[in-house]
Amino acid sequence: MELADTASDEARPAHGKLRAETNDGQFWAQALPLLRALNASSYRNKLAWMFGGITLVIITNTFGQIKLNAWLGSFYDTLVQRSLSTLAHELLIFLVIVGGLLCLVVAQTWLQETMKVKLREWLTHDLMDQWLKPRRAYLLTQAGEDGANPDQYIQADARHLAETSASLLIGLFQATLLLASFIGVLWALSSQVVFTWGDSSFTIPGYMVWCALAYAITGSWLTWLVGHPLIKLNAERYAKEADLRFAIVRINETAEAVALGRGEADERRTADSSITSVIDLGCKLANGLSKLTWITSGYGWLAIIVPILVAVPGFFSGKLTIGGLMMVVGAFNQVQNSLRWFVDNFPAIADWRATLLRVSRFRNGLYELEPNPETGPSGITVGPHPAGQMSFEDLSLDQQGSTVSFATSRIEVRQGERVLIENAPDCDKTLFLRAMAGLWTEGTGSILLPPAESIMFLPARAHFRIGTLREAMTYPSGEGVFDDAMVSAALVRVGLIHLVERLDDKGRWDRALPAHEQQRLVLARLVLHRPDWVLFEDIATTANERDIPLLRSVFTRELSASAVIGVGDSPALNGFFARRLRMARHMDAVPRPNAPAPAIGRPLEAAE
Repeated sequence: MELADTASDEARPAHGKLRAETNDGQFWAQALPLLRALNASSYRNKLAWMFGGITLVIITNTFGQIKLNAWLGSFYDTLVQRSLSTLAHELLIFLVIVGGLLCLVVAQTWLQETMKVKLREWLTHDLMDQWLKPRRAYLLTQAGEDGANPDQYIQADARHLAETSASLLIGLFQATLLLASFIGVLWALSSQVVFTWGDSSFTIPGYMVWCALAYAITGSWLTWLVGHPLIKLNAERYAKEADLRFAIVRINETAEAVALGRGEADERRTADSSITSVIDLGCKLANGLSKLTWITSGYGWLAIIVPILVAVPGFFSGKLTIGGLMMVVGAFNQVQNSLRWFVDNFPAIADWRATLLRVSRFRNGLYELEPNPETGPSGITVGPHPAGQMSFEDLSLDQQGSTVSFATSRIEVRQGERVLIENAPDCDKTLFLRAMAGLWTEGTGSILLPPAESIMFLPARAHFRIGTLREAMTYPSGEGVFDDAMVSAALVRVGLIHLVERLDDKGRWDRALPAHEQQRLVLARLVLHRPDWVLFEDIATTANERDIPLLRSVFTRELSASAVIGVGDSPALNGFFARRLRMARHMDAVPRPNAPAPAIGRPLEAAE
């Protein structure tokens, strides 16, 4: 079933809000739905095996790092001995350790990058599944600013969230494992740091561990203090970037109209406001990152000298050799590097947090577009007709302070009838079709429909999926429903024989074909599907004189048993419709209390 989005600005309902019940402080409310969806997906086992492989590689890598740190102490002691043969032996050990670590790093890189790709594959498919639930994509267009730019969420944000999530998760796991391993090494080496006071000497248990903890905690606290505003700035940046992208895409889509109207300067002014917003936020982010760099870079430079300074008492006392000092410094750096993971990655964490907020709000917000079953029926209800016919009972459509309704409270349309719905001149003709599709619920009464698979909407503006001509013809049916002979026969029937050889050509057929051929392609689709019910809006006003006889012929021959409901004025089809029904507009409608968000429609049960 297809329906073009031809709603006028007047007919658009008051914007609802695509707001998931989350905010910046409710991390688990944002993350848990995504984790549950991943756990229920077919990607779960594949990602689990990959993470298991990465875990094994990281554990082995950690063992190698411990060996490398121990080798470092032996190497410096060898330099003190000035023994060439011992030095050569140590270098051979070094090559073995580093060769193994190199293989492990390559394996970890491959697993990590592949995991990013698979995680993105899952998230993109999941968001597409949620977005393309029946009616949701349309309802999202009515959700105001928060529903704009779904392409940004599904393509850019999903990619970024998948990549940063994998990087941060693996980095955190590796830092934690290194910390657990080297903190024991550093604790043992702390016994070699001996302090002297007068004639007495003493050691502090775990002295170097406490120094590393104090240094890392101080750096992490300062990083959070200076850097936490970056989370909000990153979230705003993604929103503004999406607005800019939408402005550019809109200009590209309407380039012909802009050129004909000489509106380039005006479009540039509109785009300039989006550019200014992006640049302003970029400047704020640059300032914030500059402030954060004072902490992160200063922390890194001080890390060169701090472990030596805190361990130097042991070296001065003679209890710690130069090799032992280097082992202590190496273990200290491993511990504090693990602890400073938060410091080093805070800009990435802020970026990831902002992306998670956007993706979560988009995904969770899609559920908010669905009606709440606990509140019961409200507005116009759409459901299946018990006899497979079509009926309207006490139907009244609300439209900006007025109502549009039939003079008769109950109207029944039977199979094979041809009915024209006429609107008053000031009424929006799209409301009626949208109400039948469950996309407009502002009003009262009920609409009972035949099975959804027996209905086809014929929009005034032709719609074709991007793909091959065969796919455009068979839409919305899947592959294999119609063979090439049937598709070719339908093209020949409507006078498009020259397109038979292009069934496998891919393209945007709404641009590749002239308007009259697009209308004929829609007729060919009708010939192919032969629906029992056809609903169209002002198709005769967009068809040329040669298409009207063809339209009549198709409905006389191939679709002679189909019921037809037309909406709008169709003088070119005089004599085609057997019944005419008029919808009149009544002003000063009384708003219904506790009306649902206009864009949130009740589901079309017949489509389930």
